[in-house]
Amino acid sequence: MWRNLFCSVFCCVTALWTTTHAQECGRPPLMENRIVGGMDAKEGAWPWQVDIQTKTEGHICGGSIITQNWVLSAAHCFPKTYDVGNYIVYVGRHQTQSNNPHESSHSVSRVEIPSSYVESYKGQDVALVQLSTPITWSDYASPVCLPSSDTQFSTDMQCYVTGWGNTKEDVPLSRPGTLQEVKVPIISQSSCQAMYLSDPTEQVDILSDMICAGYQTGGKDSCQGDSGGPLVCPMTNGTWVQAGVVSFGIGCAQQNKPGVYARLTTFSSFIKKNVPEVQLYGGAHHIQSGSIILLVSFVLTLQVLLQR
Repeated sequence: MWRNLFCSVFCCVTALWTTTHAQECGRPPLMENRIVGGMDAKEGAWPWQVDIQTKTEGHICGGSIITQNWVLSAAHCFPKTYDVGNYIVYVGRHQTQSNNPHESSHSVSRVEIPSSYVESYKGQDVALVQLSTPITWSDYASPVCLPSSDTQFSTDMQCYVTGWGNTKEDVPLSRPGTLQEVKVPIISQSSCQAMYLSDPTEQVDILSDMICAGYQTGGKDSCQGDSGGPLVCPMTNGTWVQAGVVSFGIGCAQQNKPGVYARLTTFSSFIKKNVPEVQLYGGAHHIQSGSIILLVSFVLTLQVLLQR
């Protein structure tokens, strides 16, 4: 009996470990340690970045891989969630106007957005995009970690935004369309609100489900075409966690108008409800790891009993 029980538990632990760690999130295999004012990203540096296109318009938005079957983007990128046949998601892409040997393309089967979403300025600007075919993991296609509700992104934390958007207002990315990256610091909600209030002609409310990043002086920012893309931050253990989704701004890289992103810590329940298998960094991640440790401990105890 003990031997059969041991085998059963061992198989369960092995299956759980394999499922949990099949592809670790937030760890770009090739990384050594709307974008204005940025620079070309190295191929494979941001393996969760995807290019979202339509068959009629070409590139429209960015997004990030969160599981083999799901991509995270912005709600405003999908004005008609019931009509997904026009969308194509490119994974493993580095340049939009060149050959990408590591890329794959996927049609979209479903898009989920919060029921209260109206427009980006009013918040709730996230979208979960289900792919018709699963992503094959590689050095150029792997998931980003998403934050649990208690994950902290402190003021002045240095993060990165990536995308194929305009390099200046109304100036598209030049050929061959290499993925751009720019480092921007997190701005507190109060400071961000004060910056936007400094211009009485543009009234913008920075809501609790929004997070800002950029510079008061401008110069570096996301821009048109970067919408839906990731704002990612390196945590103390080296894991990259997505803090926000590119949502909106006034112009691009203007003074006192930093980029505004959907704050992902406020959407952890929405994401988990629709994508239960997603990896969360923080409380949920620790609980998951703790469960595995308990199971492994149980197996070791059974081993001792069997040797008696």
